[in-house]
Amino acid sequence: MIHALVGLLAAAVVTLPTGTDVDYLLGGTAEPAPNVGIVVRDRTEPPAAGRYNVCYVNGFQTQPDERRFWRRHPGLLLRDAQGRPVVDEAWGEVLLDVRTRAQRKALARIEGRWVRGCARQGYAAVEFDNLDSFTRSHGLLKRRHAIAFARLLVRRAHAADLAAGQKNLAGFDGSRIGFDFAVAEECGRYRECQRYVASYGRRVLVIEYRKRDFRRACRKHADELAIVLRDRDLTPEGVRRWC
Repeated sequence: MIHALVGLLAAAVVTLPTGTDVDYLLGGTAEPAPNVGIVVRDRTEPPAAGRYNVCYVNGFQTQPDERRFWRRHPGLLLRDAQGRPVVDEAWGEVLLDVRTRAQRKALARIEGRWVRGCARQGYAAVEFDNLDSFTRSHGLLKRRHAIAFARLLVRRAHAADLAAGQKNLAGFDGSRIGFDFAVAEECGRYRECQRYVASYGRRVLVIEYRKRDFRRACRKHADELAIVLRDRDLTPEGVRRWC
């Protein structure tokens, strides 16, 4: 009976398509180009009609514009020995505290609501950003904490009939804990794309921000992966190029 139920849940998830281009747009919305079959948008935005839509959720860090929300949940933010929030300085995002089972469950309940919201809007999948946040935690978070939390997020996605995407952390085979595809930022720059391919085959979305890295990714993977060159702010009017 249990195996039958698992099979039914898996059947409800629509797999990420291959052989098409991706548009990665978190700073607003824009009409996708005709060659684009996959669109990634922030969870606060509606999906694009007629495309495979991936809902962006910042799974392991806060969004800069959600400070008021997280002030209501101060105990779920990672803090240093002096009680100061630990911040990813590159993006101005506070890391979430996923060190204990209780913390992870509380955060999963919050993000589970966001995931269900994505499903209600009509998204087919969700990507959870910053799986690698533990590498920026000054040793406070461990890899095992992040993976334990990722398991909970994948379950929430599948319970909402959404495919679940691993974001970053090259070399970790997230398919072992249920991730269905990967989103790899700058794997061309860091020569990591093949590490994602080893786990997910062609179901890897590649976002590059520098032309030379984009060209490298295209030379090596244009025939198998969806690769897009974007501006770092991911704005509607920003650069957008495909292999």
